Amino acid sequence: MNTLKVGDTVPSFSAPDQDGNTINLSDYSGKNLIVFFYPRANTPGCTAEACNLRDNYKILQDAGYELLGVSEDTQKKQSNFRNKYDFPFPLLADEDHTVINAFGVWGPKKFMGREFDGIHRKTFVVDGDGKISKVIDKVKTKDHAAQLLEE
Repeated sequence: MNTLKVGDTVPSFSAPDQDGNTINLSDYSGKNLIVFFYPRANTPGCTAEACNLRDNYKILQDAGYELLGVSEDTQKKQSNFRNKYDFPFPLLADEDHTVINAFGVWGPKKFMGREFDGIHRKTFVVDGDGKISKVIDKVKTKDHAAQLLEE
C-alpha cells in the first residue's frame, strides 16, 4: 500500500458520483478539498463519520473546504446513503478503485479476528494546487470535522 502523504501531488482522477456524474480532481482546482475514504456506506462508523461532516458542512465550507466522500460502493448504494442522510457533498462510487488506488488506501485489514483487503478509513486534505496538506490516519468518526479544523 503506497499511501499519499503530506507534500505529495494527487494524481489526476475521475470517477462517477452517486448520480452518475463524472467528478474530476480538476473540478476542484484552486480549492481546498477534503477527500474522505470510508469502507462501506450505511455502516455505523461510516454513517457517524459522514453525518458529522454533514452537520459541520457549513463550518467546513466557511473555512474554505469542499468535500468528497469515496468508497467502493455501487452508485445505487451511494445514492441511497446520500439521500437517506441528506449529505450536501458528492459520494464517489469508486467500484474500479481508480481513486482508492490513486490515494493508496486499499490494503490488508483486520476485523473481528479475520484478515482481508479493504479500504482504510483515511482523510486527505488537498490544497488548491493538488498537493496533500494534511492526512488523518486515525479518524474519529463522531468528531471528524473537529480533526479537520484543528491546525
